[in-house]
Amino acid sequence: MNYDDIIQKLRTLSNSKAIEGMARFGITPQKTFGVSIPNLRRIAQVAGRNRNLAQKLWASDIRETRILASMIDELKEVTEKQMERWVKDFDYWEICDQCCMNLFEKTRFAYKKAEEWSQREEEFVKRAGYVLMARLAVSDKKTEDSQFEKFIPLIKRGSTDHRNLVKKAVNWALRQIGKRNLNLNKKAIKVAEEIQKIDSKAAKWISSDAIRELKSMPVQERLRKKEGK
Repeated sequence: MNYDDIIQKLRTLSNSKAIEGMARFGITPQKTFGVSIPNLRRIAQVAGRNRNLAQKLWASDIRETRILASMIDELKEVTEKQMERWVKDFDYWEICDQCCMNLFEKTRFAYKKAEEWSQREEEFVKRAGYVLMARLAVSDKKTEDSQFEKFIPLIKRGSTDHRNLVKKAVNWALRQIGKRNLNLNKKAIKVAEEIQKIDSKAAKWISSDAIRELKSMPVQERLRKKEGK
C-alpha cells in the first residue's frame, strides 16, 4: 500500500460516531477518521514495514496516520532525534501510548528515554517516560531486575505530579514493575509505602492503588507460582 491507498482506506472506514465516543475518553486529535485500532493493525499488516511511508504518515498529522506510522516504521532505523521530534508532537494520551507501545519500547533507546523523559516537565513527554517503564516491565522478559530498580527513584520523584495523565502513568509503571517478580514486588511495595507518606493527593492515590494490587492475593499467588514458591 502507498500513502494514497492508505488515505482512501481510512476514508472508507471513517466513523463519525466513533469520533464522538473517543472524545468522551479524552482522545481528542484535531483530525481523525474515527478508525478503530484493530482496523489500523490490519492496514499496517498489509502495508508492511516501510520507513519512508512511516515518515510521510507521521507528517500528515492525522490520528490514524500517526498511529500507523508507529506501527510500520523500521525499528532499526529509528533514531533518538526522531524519537525526540515525535514525542514533542504528542498532544493526547492515545497517541502517546500507541507510539510507545508500537515503536518506542522496541528500540534500543527505550530504557534511556524512559529515564530521560520521566524527568521532563512537558505533560505528554513525561507520561511517555512512565508509559515506557510500564511497557518494558511487561514486554521485556530478559532484562535484569537492576534496570527496573533504576526506575523506582524516578517513580517516587514523579509521584507528586498532580496532572491526571501523568499520575496514572506513574501508577501504571509502579504496578507493572511490581508484578514482574517477587523481588521487584517487594521493592515496589516498599517505595509505594514511602510514597504514601508524602503530603500529596497524587502521591497518596498512586501509592494506595498500587499497594492494593501489588499485595493482593491473585498477584502474590501468581508471582509465587511463577517462581515455584
